[in-house]
Amino acid sequence: MKTLRLFALVGIFSIANSPTVSAQPDRSVLDEFQNYVVIGAFKFRGNATRFVNHAHRDFKLNAQLELNPNRHLYYVYVLSTNDRLQAINEARRLRVESEFRDTWVYSGSFDKELAARLDGKNGIDINPITDQGINTITETDMQNEGTAVETSSQLDSKNDGNVSSQAVTITEKESSSQSAASLDEEVDGGKFMFKLFRAVDNAAVDGDVNVIDTDRSRKMASYKGNTIVKVADPASKSDNISLVCEVFGYRKVQREINYGNPEGEGVSKDGQGAVVVPFELVRLQRGDIAVMYNVYFFKDAAVMRPESRYEVNSLLDMLNENPKYKIKIHGHTNGNAAGKIIAMNNDSKNFFSLNNTRDGYGSAKALSEQRAELIRDYLISNGIDPSRMQIKAWGGKRSIHDKHSTRAQENVRVEIEILEN
Repeated sequence: MKTLRLFALVGIFSIANSPTVSAQPDRSVLDEFQNYVVIGAFKFRGNATRFVNHAHRDFKLNAQLELNPNRHLYYVYVLSTNDRLQAINEARRLRVESEFRDTWVYSGSFDKELAARLDGKNGIDINPITDQGINTITETDMQNEGTAVETSSQLDSKNDGNVSSQAVTITEKESSSQSAASLDEEVDGGKFMFKLFRAVDNAAVDGDVNVIDTDRSRKMASYKGNTIVKVADPASKSDNISLVCEVFGYRKVQREINYGNPEGEGVSKDGQGAVVVPFELVRLQRGDIAVMYNVYFFKDAAVMRPESRYEVNSLLDMLNENPKYKIKIHGHTNGNAAGKIIAMNNDSKNFFSLNNTRDGYGSAKALSEQRAELIRDYLISNGIDPSRMQIKAWGGKRSIHDKHSTRAQENVRVEIEILEN
């Protein structure tokens, strides 16, 4: 638990109450700086040091740390180069291929004397997707979460003791590549509105749309549906983009359009000049299997973290909407090692807290079974007939990735199979 508590102190950046960095240095000065590929930033050096060790041990990355005199934060970086394009490309690769999905580039110097001479204008943080400066950030921590928890990208305990964590989340004015983006007048891009609606009654559906640069086969950003957003130009040869909408409880929908000349069935422009792209969402059907990507568990526990509540309630809504649905809940872990299992006490009804729990020991299969049963019990507690649900525990037998992969956290999952509809 001590290790996890330390990792839980990872810095998270947000716009709220955030200081503004001094004006960016002019390009003639910036071109002389080193470019650092940054995977995390921390208020405390001890936490940064632990994260460096984690990157070394679990990902074989040549991570180092330095204090950024502009941000007053310890930056953990994995590449230093005078080739800015090389740094941008490596940051993009890490965003796509590793758990470090908020990697960015710092072009500047960590030298305090230079910072003083340049009056704080000795560097700039860059979003590698938009190539725009990150203007405002603030550092907070997760100490208010209380009991140590896994971050959404941490590996399950059934991975021979390996623990991973996502270093930071950056919320930028021009939108993050991994979080839902919103309209901002400082963003250079075309106006779009992704209209998500339910096929049976045209009711609006909450969800995001992933924008993929088709030529480069890389994700550009995720954008919130049913609101006007600005989408950055892919600046590719064809200008083609793929729009992927995958909302839990509905079948995945993918559309292909040209960024510069968006056309297709139902595509139109609204009164504000935004390109409206409709996504008609159809509920899952018999034989479909959906991954509950946004259901997370406390480490070693058959207890859900609070942020899982929304997606579990989406499953509840789906079952209430169609009483004919029957499902099978599949539980999976990362690896097959046995270990500690934390479970709710029999008298507890708090599915999202480590309060009132008990410690046990069991196999990875037992942990996956208890996690699947936990979701079933939550649905039962909210009025769903137990006869409509089955349980299947796999442990680590059906891994998506190697258990030591940078994407191994995706092995820890719950899947919902539609048996009848």
